[in-house]
Amino acid sequence: MRVVLTGSSGRVGRAIFSALAGKCQIVGIDRSPFSTTHLVGDFTNERLLRSALEGADAFIHVAALHAPHVGTVPDGEFQRINVEGTRLVAEAAIAAGVKRLVFTSTTALYGHAVSPGSCTWIDEDTPPRPKSIYHRTKLHAEHVLEHMAGTEFAVRVLRMSRSFPEPGDVMAAYRLHRGVDIRDVADAHLAALTNGGPSFQRYVISAATPFNVEDCEYLATDAASVIKLKAPALATEFARRGWTLPNSIDRVYHSGLTGGGLGWRSRFGFEEVLAQMERRSLEVLPQGSSIRMKAE
Repeated sequence: MRVVLTGSSGRVGRAIFSALAGKCQIVGIDRSPFSTTHLVGDFTNERLLRSALEGADAFIHVAALHAPHVGTVPDGEFQRINVEGTRLVAEAAIAAGVKRLVFTSTTALYGHAVSPGSCTWIDEDTPPRPKSIYHRTKLHAEHVLEHMAGTEFAVRVLRMSRSFPEPGDVMAAYRLHRGVDIRDVADAHLAALTNGGPSFQRYVISAATPFNVEDCEYLATDAASVIKLKAPALATEFARRGWTLPNSIDRVYHSGLTGGGLGWRSRFGFEEVLAQMERRSLEVLPQGSSIRMKAE
């Protein structure tokens, strides 16, 4: 299978490249040169796209403007890259006879669906309520692709949860309810290249949670007690390391459809975060580091 991958020099793109390597022939596109990128340039360049799509079977579209660009890049540029760029990619793929497009989206677009002072259970049936131009344009791009999907052009939308490096205590706790390992994200993209079913499918991609919807009432007000009950190994590790368990949790992302529809399950939970800390992985920031990524 020949797969075109935009955003191939970025963190998510590199992880996907690694998951596909040896299984697919990959053509990476990115504005920044890297060993995972074959064509250096803007994916909205139609000549570049046509060249990349020659003989392609599938397209994975990762490239986009993201949360850190909000406030520094004009809203019109978000519209051009995230929405019209996605439309251009889909049109070019269809014209080239590509049968499938996998679109990297984000759980951040649930935005206002998370209510202050409560814990919201979020799955594929939860209506998004975007906050920022980033959220709005990613959701708009999803809608564009949904309308373009058909019997000859399958679309898979993957809403990935929080996966960027953060301090170990933050990442480990998030892995229970709103985080995911970047390698799991990459594996989900690999699975989305070949799964069957309806032409348009959308999934939440997040680590397996020990919680259920009935826990939300108590997670909002006494999360530490629920964690001690539902994830005692994590609670023990937090106590051993002198870390404080969160007092409240405001959301739980549930990948409810991925097992049956996508054939994917997460592999890396909070234990892997702790193991990464021990081996000084760059995937986990040192304790006390500031987090520059804007919150969802």
